[in-house]
Amino acid sequence: MIIDVFNHFMPKPYLDRLTQLIPGHVATTAFPRLKALVDVDARLRLLDEFDGLQQVLSLANPPLELVAGPDVTPDLARLANDSLAEVCRKHPDRFPTFTAALPMNNMEAALAETDRAINQLGARGVQVFTNVAGKPLSAPDFRPLFQLMSQHDLPIWVHPMRGPNFADYASETQSEDEVWFSFGWPYETTACMTRLIYSGLLDELPNLKIITHHMGGMIPYFPVKINLGFKQIFFGTPERNPVAEERGLKKPPIDYFRMLYADTAIGGEVAPTRCGHAFFGTSRCLFATDAPFDADQGRSLIVDTIRGVEALELPKAELDLIWAGNARDLLKL
Repeated sequence: MIIDVFNHFMPKPYLDRLTQLIPGHVATTAFPRLKALVDVDARLRLLDEFDGLQQVLSLANPPLELVAGPDVTPDLARLANDSLAEVCRKHPDRFPTFTAALPMNNMEAALAETDRAINQLGARGVQVFTNVAGKPLSAPDFRPLFQLMSQHDLPIWVHPMRGPNFADYASETQSEDEVWFSFGWPYETTACMTRLIYSGLLDELPNLKIITHHMGGMIPYFPVKINLGFKQIFFGTPERNPVAEERGLKKPPIDYFRMLYADTAIGGEVAPTRCGHAFFGTSRCLFATDAPFDADQGRSLIVDTIRGVEALELPKAELDLIWAGNARDLLKL
């Protein structure tokens, strides 16, 4: 069995509502071209090509807070989660559970929806994005959600979010050549995790479970940068990071990065998969594909990611953990 923990789906009732709220948006004009993204039967046909493959469904972007104001997003989240739960209810052999979408611009409603989705609908966690309409997740406003998820002892899926409006250079107003997507998203994940760690979140909630998309973004490739801060070069020692001390961190920063979970959704590239696995370790790696976001309706991402994980050449017991064992434990399936 293989459990894909980070892939995306847009149920029809939710997509119809989205079309009313943001007509002309790429999510309502281009996304429907991926039939496996918006049509349950098309997704099931895709999964039928892969024996034993299950998917934990999560809503595709945009984040709800970029769709509507705080008076509308609570109802939008309920519609999304009810629709995802219905798909899982009808096809439990393919979709054992889902991650709940949240109205992050209305924290009171987000907390209530978290409890409802988990306790009543069977969600096994929640999905948030690396920033909330430009505000960092490390802001105090969002701490109650992390505290609540620690109480539920279920994971938070963190998806990168950055658009063309994030310029590449200060002299410009728009990102060009899709830099915002190709390289901005891995940066977003890395920046978000760093800010959360330096905010003391994992000292406050050491059992909190965070799943980072795309194998942790840039994290596995820059342990030296994590281990050696800029101020540390001039005012610290090999063992002393002044900024970490200023923030009151109880451990070296890199120890917190290794507490994160990372998925394999980097398109099956062997060298990056090996690098990510070397940093996070088998127990923190989860199989995921990011399907169906490729030009072949998700098929290529699934095939290539399976091949990339197989190329790790790990003992079967370790591979079984990455394929499904870690997901079963983390999500309490």
